[in-house]
Amino acid sequence: MRGVIFDGKQVRTVDDLQVRPPGPGEVLVSVAAAGLCHSDLSVVDGVIPFPVPVVLGHEGAGIVESVGTGVTHVAPGDHVALATLANCGTCPDCDRGRPTMCRASIGRPGRPFSRPGERLFQFASSSVFAERTVVKGVQAVRIPASMPMASAAVMGCAVLTGVGAALRRARVGPGDSVVVIGAGGIGLNVLQGARIAGASPVVAIDANAAKSPAARQFGATHFVDASTVPDTSAAVREILPSGADHAFECVGDTRLVRQAIGLLDRHGQAVLLGVPSSGAEASFPVSSMYLDKSILGCRYGSSRPQHDITLYARWYGEGRFLLDELVSAVYPVEEFGKAAEDVRRGAVTRAVLSFRE
Repeated sequence: MRGVIFDGKQVRTVDDLQVRPPGPGEVLVSVAAAGLCHSDLSVVDGVIPFPVPVVLGHEGAGIVESVGTGVTHVAPGDHVALATLANCGTCPDCDRGRPTMCRASIGRPGRPFSRPGERLFQFASSSVFAERTVVKGVQAVRIPASMPMASAAVMGCAVLTGVGAALRRARVGPGDSVVVIGAGGIGLNVLQGARIAGASPVVAIDANAAKSPAARQFGATHFVDASTVPDTSAAVREILPSGADHAFECVGDTRLVRQAIGLLDRHGQAVLLGVPSSGAEASFPVSSMYLDKSILGCRYGSSRPQHDITLYARWYGEGRFLLDELVSAVYPVEEFGKAAEDVRRGAVTRAVLSFRE
């Protein structure tokens, strides 16, 4: 079968990939569509250390082919969106409704894939850049068969992370002021979460002016073009003189982490979503924190995928939730290189790879 692999030196699309059958508690999924996230490229760039060779991809949707013993919530033929969170479901954190904190979901990656003479690692417990993948049952969330696969695919990372950061981690409320630094796939979904929460004003900052229409569509009331504004913090202060209740850093730049903290009002909170290079450190004036300000880390939007994906799919069906608008272009899997180039230069909101002929 076809798949996109990284061997530590180059990315290749191969056609001799194999995946083992599902074991107890696992699901074999025929992947229809997979979103290309910056995190996949961060593995290639070395920003995210990961063992190789590895099958890339962690944002996908498809159809269940078979299930292992003990799996009852999905069956062959079901359409599913896949979450990267392979939590155990039984530890104290899972029991408290905090599956993103499950230690079992942060273990050493498995190696369910193989090619002649080698076994390959699975990225983010998903590896959806393959025609078929094996995941834990808890990762497969049933969705309506009428839902477009490309739109369903992006829920697995960008949507869960961004919307969850706003609604679950930060708990943005009606009338709260919000600043979102970076209007890519994650940032747009933070904006969407802020819109759903009833926040206002909501300020988006990005160095690409072409992202302004999408940012406003997803929930921004204001857009600051960092490519033309000499001092974006001053521009935000013109809109929010006292600062923001919530500031989300969605780029992964330590300078922007400091900016997010500096834009906070009293009792404000900065939520860190971007992924800088391993070992990166950010600095800020400690005295600025004594007005009850907070810096919050956020893993995967503090999400509960079985609940949240089901909810977002329902909202999508009701016309209240934007998903189609995230997908800028769909590429055959063989055109991974072009899709990656478009993502790197910011030409697409979300690129989706298709495994359908």
